[in-house]
Amino acid sequence: MDAPLKEQITNALKAVTDPEIPVVSVIDLGMIEGISVEGTKATVQVLPTFVGCPALELIRKKIKDAVEKVRGIDYAEVIFIYNPPWTSDRITEMGRKRLKEFGIAPPPKLLEKEKEWSVDCPYCGSSYTLMENVFGPTACRSIFYCKHCKNPFEAMKPVFLN
Repeated sequence: MDAPLKEQITNALKAVTDPEIPVVSVIDLGMIEGISVEGTKATVQVLPTFVGCPALELIRKKIKDAVEKVRGIDYAEVIFIYNPPWTSDRITEMGRKRLKEFGIAPPPKLLEKEKEWSVDCPYCGSSYTLMENVFGPTACRSIFYCKHCKNPFEAMKPVFLN
């Protein structure tokens, strides 16, 4: 594939945000596994953060629309793949920063054998936090409470390979 064209597609995908977290792109979430081009057709392989995510079709449409705006691409195919599985360590440093700025604690980086996890408050940075509910507003988030600044906040759940 022409390297500048792949770079243009990647740059276009940097503007495609998660519908539930509009400050983080699919690139920064680590959802893009591969991009290929044959002629004027681009194929983008995407790793869903959660299989049952209700936003997948919206994400597919946003990716397709963005890629088809790239000069030289007439048609974009978006394929969700499940191998390798998405893991939270795929989130870029910029993605982690933007999550925090949005008020969502990024997932902790886990050691393979850890069973419990904790997160720092995205508002004050304190580690004096408590998980209020493992079930948040979406499948990928939990509800926490900071005992230091007294704010509730959401945290992305860590997902890693065993």
